[in-house]
Amino acid sequence: MNKLPFALFAPLLGSAAVWAAEPALEETLVKGQTNKHEIVISERSDFAPDSAQLLSKAPGATANGNGPLTGIPQVRGMYGARVGVTVNGQSISAGGPNWMDPPLSYAPAAQLETLTVYRGIAPVSVGQETIGGAIDAETWQGQFASTGTLDINGNINLGAQSGNDATLASANLALASRAQKLKLQLLSESADDAPFPDGDLHPTEYQRDRADLGYSLKHGKHQWSLDLARSNTGTTGTPALPMDIGYIDSDLFNLSYRYQGDWQIEAQAYGSNIDHGMTNYASRQPPMMPTMYRRNTATGENRGFKLQAQQGKWTLGADYHDELHNSDIDNPNAPAFFVINFNDASRTVSGVFAEYSAPLGALSSEVGVRVNRVAMDAADVGGTPAMMMPAAATLRDNFNNAERSQSDTNLDAVIRLHHSNGWYGAIGQKTRSPSYQERYLWLPMESTAGLADGRVYIGNTELKPEKSHELELGYDWQSGSFSASPRVYYRKVSDYIQGTESTSMAAVMVVEMMGMNPYKPLQFNNVDAEFYGFDMDARYTINADWEVQTLLNSVRGKRTDIDDNLYRIVPDNATLALNFATSGWGASAQTRLFAGQREVSVSQGEKPTAGYAIANISAYWQPVGTLKLTLGVNNLFDKSYQDHLAGYNRVSGADIATGERLYGYARHAYLRLSYQL
Repeated sequence: MNKLPFALFAPLLGSAAVWAAEPALEETLVKGQTNKHEIVISERSDFAPDSAQLLSKAPGATANGNGPLTGIPQVRGMYGARVGVTVNGQSISAGGPNWMDPPLSYAPAAQLETLTVYRGIAPVSVGQETIGGAIDAETWQGQFASTGTLDINGNINLGAQSGNDATLASANLALASRAQKLKLQLLSESADDAPFPDGDLHPTEYQRDRADLGYSLKHGKHQWSLDLARSNTGTTGTPALPMDIGYIDSDLFNLSYRYQGDWQIEAQAYGSNIDHGMTNYASRQPPMMPTMYRRNTATGENRGFKLQAQQGKWTLGADYHDELHNSDIDNPNAPAFFVINFNDASRTVSGVFAEYSAPLGALSSEVGVRVNRVAMDAADVGGTPAMMMPAAATLRDNFNNAERSQSDTNLDAVIRLHHSNGWYGAIGQKTRSPSYQERYLWLPMESTAGLADGRVYIGNTELKPEKSHELELGYDWQSGSFSASPRVYYRKVSDYIQGTESTSMAAVMVVEMMGMNPYKPLQFNNVDAEFYGFDMDARYTINADWEVQTLLNSVRGKRTDIDDNLYRIVPDNATLALNFATSGWGASAQTRLFAGQREVSVSQGEKPTAGYAIANISAYWQPVGTLKLTLGVNNLFDKSYQDHLAGYNRVSGADIATGERLYGYARHAYLRLSYQL
């Protein structure tokens, strides 16, 4: 691993006041919940608009970045749909086929209250398909009054950032009595293109507005809540993808019920309607030929429910999630051109689960079993290419004549053990059925849920579900002022879904005739793979004011059917922070180090990256308990670096060559004011 030069580290150690990376952002091991990390946001002090950027606070977690609002979670090498993400218990499938609105984007950082990362093998109760881990985002909900009078509680946040001229304004407000609560949330955030040390990252502007309204009622042991949200993302760049966001208009609802008695019962019904438009010409330099202009209009609908009951040692539950997707491509310069990309592509998961937790002497144990029934289907497709090229017509006819109605029955099972002396162990089987993109992409395209590898793919209606067998071992060490929680793990995945070179002559001919891509098309197929690695978080408390914190992560992802690595795996990395905090003020200094990544996927033409180190500092002043002012500088020494997970530039005429990996942001400062009501 590349080591941080002393010249970089010395100014951080010499700082008069240094705290953690973000002073009000604490990553803690939740008591009574082994192997679960909760990032608690008490008062937001950083300026990251994308909640996915906060994942680096938890061991083993990070995010793939395709744009400023488009972070896709990665946990121990697995990412995308393999990581189960819920927002306030609600599953949200991205509205677009290239995941410009991944599930975590529906929990904006300015509204976030906690972000829970289930480290390693997740319990079967936390999500339907968690083969790669689980994440739960909880947004601000407000509080019921503690007295008999009406109470107003909440927070107001204002902020600005240099470099991309970003601004933030948010208000989270609740009017509450002991029994009732009315919640209102408003958010507006925007930015221009961000700089890197040698130019601008174009396009990386963003615009997002959101309004939430909620009502809760408590009566005895019962509580009911109804939450409605309207989210509007405007012109937003995604330079690692072939198109940029024109708009994402989303309506969400969540109806929940909770009972606290001898039984603890939770029930919720939820849904979302998402309208999504994207283009390859509005935010970036348009194609030279008018015939190559493309516009994609997509819709996504989500409906679901979850019922869970807990008494004593048992937790029982059932859940359901249904998604329906349409995606149509056209050319504003050629009204006759069209492609039905996805037509009523549906995916329904119905699950039941049971967990049993009990002490076994010095051991605390958890055993869980889940059964999921996954049903998928899609309607006929077509398009102008199929009317003009025999090869495209062959692909259309093959798809329309295929058996598109598919179903799988998948079994998950988990055993987790934790000894009172600190030893931890877990073993499990987890499964995932294909996504609708992997199964129903009929024409060679990049509609691949944000893979951002620059390749075109076709789907495979005959894909089998992925099945993972995983073993995890660790130790939670506490000795005086020092604590550490190392983990080692091994995961073997059969029928892993991976793009391999297509054997379809029709697909090859379409790509060659349309000049779509310099590479041969890939097809989603089942292969064999393995993941193994190590991660650790550790803290040392020097005294009441000073603390040192570190995170270490190392993961390898390999195909085992051939000699190759898996695509877009985060390189070895470490985070070191020297922390200081005292009454009314504090500051932070942090160093992040990344090794070069040479273990790249040859099959997907992945390029290696060099190692680098960056430094961030911040300070805060809290003159009274309700008011907090924060100033920070990220990339303090204006380091030029390329994040391996940032993807490749797809924008012509930009300051970065097409096909070159995107650079990280240049040095930038931010200012944030937070007020608690």
